[in-house]
Amino acid sequence: MSAPSALLSRQAVPGGGTGLLPRLLLAGVCSGYGVGAAFGWGSPEVALIMGDFGLSAAALIAAVSCLLYARPGKGRFRPAWLLFALSSAMASGGNAVWGWYEVVLHREVPSPSIADLFFLCFAPPAIVGLLVLAKRPVTRAGWVCLALDAWLIGGSLLTLSWSLALAHTAHVQGESVAPAALALAYPLLDIVLVSMVLALHFRRPAANRAAVNTAIAALALTVLCDALFTSQLLQDSYRSGQLLDAGWFAGSLLLAYAPWGARRPVEATRPPRGPRHPSRPVAGSLAALTPYLAAAVCTLGILYNVIEGRRVDRVVVLTGCTVVLALVVRQGIMLLDNIALTHELAQKENHFRSLVQGSSDVIMIAAPTGILRYVSPAAAGVYGREAEELIGSELACLIHPEDLGRVVREVRRFLAAPPAQEPTTRIECRFRSGTGDWLNVESTVKRHQGGLIFNSRDVTERVRLQAQLQHNAEHDPLTDLPNRALFTERVRQALTGRRAGDSGTAVLFIDLDGFKGVNDRLGHQAGDELLIQAARRLQDSVRTGDTAARLGGDEFAALIVGDGSRDVSAREYQVREIADRLRLTLSQPYRIDGSEVRVAASIGVAFAEPGITPTDLMRNADLAMYRAKAAGKDRVELYAPQMQAEVVRRSELAARLRSALHEGEFALLHQPVVSLATGRVAAVAAQARWRSSQGILFTPAEFLRVADAAAETQEGIRTAELGRWLLEEAVEQAAERGRLGHRVPVSVRLSAPRLLDKSLPLGSIEALLTRHGLPSGALIIELADSDPRISFDDLEQRLVALRRLGVRIALDGIGSGYAAINALRRLPVDVLKLDRGLVEGVVESARLHKITAGLLRIACDLGMQSVADGVDVPEQVLALRAMGCTHGQGMAFSGALDEYRLRRALVRGEFPVPGGIALPALTGGAFPARNGSNSETRVPPT
Repeated sequence: MSAPSALLSRQAVPGGGTGLLPRLLLAGVCSGYGVGAAFGWGSPEVALIMGDFGLSAAALIAAVSCLLYARPGKGRFRPAWLLFALSSAMASGGNAVWGWYEVVLHREVPSPSIADLFFLCFAPPAIVGLLVLAKRPVTRAGWVCLALDAWLIGGSLLTLSWSLALAHTAHVQGESVAPAALALAYPLLDIVLVSMVLALHFRRPAANRAAVNTAIAALALTVLCDALFTSQLLQDSYRSGQLLDAGWFAGSLLLAYAPWGARRPVEATRPPRGPRHPSRPVAGSLAALTPYLAAAVCTLGILYNVIEGRRVDRVVVLTGCTVVLALVVRQGIMLLDNIALTHELAQKENHFRSLVQGSSDVIMIAAPTGILRYVSPAAAGVYGREAEELIGSELACLIHPEDLGRVVREVRRFLAAPPAQEPTTRIECRFRSGTGDWLNVESTVKRHQGGLIFNSRDVTERVRLQAQLQHNAEHDPLTDLPNRALFTERVRQALTGRRAGDSGTAVLFIDLDGFKGVNDRLGHQAGDELLIQAARRLQDSVRTGDTAARLGGDEFAALIVGDGSRDVSAREYQVREIADRLRLTLSQPYRIDGSEVRVAASIGVAFAEPGITPTDLMRNADLAMYRAKAAGKDRVELYAPQMQAEVVRRSELAARLRSALHEGEFALLHQPVVSLATGRVAAVAAQARWRSSQGILFTPAEFLRVADAAAETQEGIRTAELGRWLLEEAVEQAAERGRLGHRVPVSVRLSAPRLLDKSLPLGSIEALLTRHGLPSGALIIELADSDPRISFDDLEQRLVALRRLGVRIALDGIGSGYAAINALRRLPVDVLKLDRGLVEGVVESARLHKITAGLLRIACDLGMQSVADGVDVPEQVLALRAMGCTHGQGMAFSGALDEYRLRRALVRGEFPVPGGIALPALTGGAFPARNGSNSETRVPPT
């Protein structure tokens, strides 16, 4: 039962049988009645009233009390209390009738009378009620033994009573049947009631035992008074109001008190008082002696007749024979029952022995002194030691010395705990085996006669498996170095243990530069081998006590524990030297599958500061490592506070950039693409500008760099969203200008991965052109520098499909990065766009002049138009025009214009060209449309 339920039970019955006031009140009332009866109540009239109606009132109180108690109850004891109420009501009616004759009518009670009928009906309900209260036998043999026990007690009492008085009564009143029967009915019913009281005293139920005991005591007191009444009646000495009435009065009030004042909640158990030594139960011994005591009483009745010289009465002989027969039958039943129990016990003992001997667990019983008294045979298979060898040895000598103290503390704690609250405990320790090895043993411990029972099993394999799982959870499966979780824990220990506050503790973050290229060229198996060799070099390079770890991918880390030195500069120099040595070691060639592979190492270093957390220290090292990669790779960078400030600034900028598109902070500008021969505007290049809410204007290079960084950290918008907006705005504004008469193509710069992105399908571009009615050739896609990882086959198919829609293709960024002959050879390109890096030095550098001239000559031979980006000075215009470049864009003509200024420039139609000489071969305005299979279908206007 839960604690709240137990509390409610205690509240429902205040005192729970421990209240002293009800008992004192009951004792005072009974004592007062006894004193009054002893002194005759002062007058004969009062004595008659108290002896008749007083007893009737007490019995009526008992009847009402038992009835009220049984009324709401639904338990199996409810019929017993109802029967006790009926029995008390019969006693109340008999005393009332007796008082009517003596007090009201002033004459003697006739015999027989209605009072005798009430008194005779008192015993049967009480007898049946006692049967209901008794603990019911569970077998038929038990019921038979219960009946035999009742008859043994009743028959012995009948024999004794008949020998002493009843035979004389029957002989004296034998001439009149009714008086003789009435005289015999009272003692016979009392004998039956006494037999039930004695027989059921040893079969009391466990539930509400105090109330049952009180009820049995009340009935026993009533039966005793009945016996005394019968004896005095024979002598014609009883008168109402005498002291005998006090016994009946006390018995009735005690029965009324039994269900209420003596009731105890079943849940209210006493706290344990420590271990008890086993002892034989007294009640069980008396119950076993009951048949023999009854037979002895029966024998005494017969001996009394023999000693008095009387002829043995037939009733005594018949009753004695039935008692002996009942005793023999009962002993036979008990003998058969004992034989069955012995057989069952033997079977259970054999079953238990087979379980113990066949169990894989070792069962050991240790005395309070720690000496092993019993060890099961399983010890030979588990411990490699015979059970006989272990019996008699001390348990402490078998436990590992390092575990002994912990085991002793746990055993003492367990023995001090209440057994009801903690019946068992579990202990795990190392146990010496027969070969001298230490086995990991888990034991379930229980109390046993002051000692302990150990149910032990070998868990060595489980402990090894747990240790292996723990190792796997904390180490990288490829390199077997500590992983990020264990490395973080080591950093925490270094910052919070006895080295807390040591500024010499440092964390190194290491990234292998060029590792991805190894994976791409040689495959992932070669990459894994490189990581294994790098981890081995890292582990060999750090000092004992330091920690090398792999954080994931090609990122490693090292924890350099401080030595407590207060010289910060010397410690910084030492850690820097360790980092440089690691960089050189990791940058040495790796031998993989017979090939020599080289990678570099970028290392970031961060030193501990007072109060810094492991997360912050590792973050600082990570920032320093990325600074090393950004500064050119293959170098060591120390963390500086401004690195964090830069990260915060970029994060804030990325956060603002995330909402810039939705809040309309982006604007679309256009820079004219001018013919170098005539100065006419041949096209416009769409460019996005971001004017933040703080009024800062960002160029594409600036905010795209932020967007790319934000995309990596998942803190900002994707560049795909910005590219989609740029394309839609450029097409929409170009269509609007076309309706106003300014039919000039617009170029939009897109990267190769963006073109192949599934979020920008070909159908969406076709729908965009159709929706705005943009004619064929009016949209130019500037293909940004091609990524070598992009499939040229997929890119070629995509560009061919775009050209079928009337979209022209320009190859941007020629002269830098990966744009190469392969792109010119395979991709359907209409315009070749020179990179700004070539244009800036085309006048000063003869080498760049020759490279640029060669590229322009290739474009001319392939029939492509050419555009030079970043033409800012007249000298560049002259040089590029002389080399055959057809178009240019830059500050030499115009910067990026908003829509209003762009339309004014288109109305003007041309810009002044330095030199003013038109070359015949280079005349023309807008990009001419290409004829052929790649420009088949015009997009119809809507």
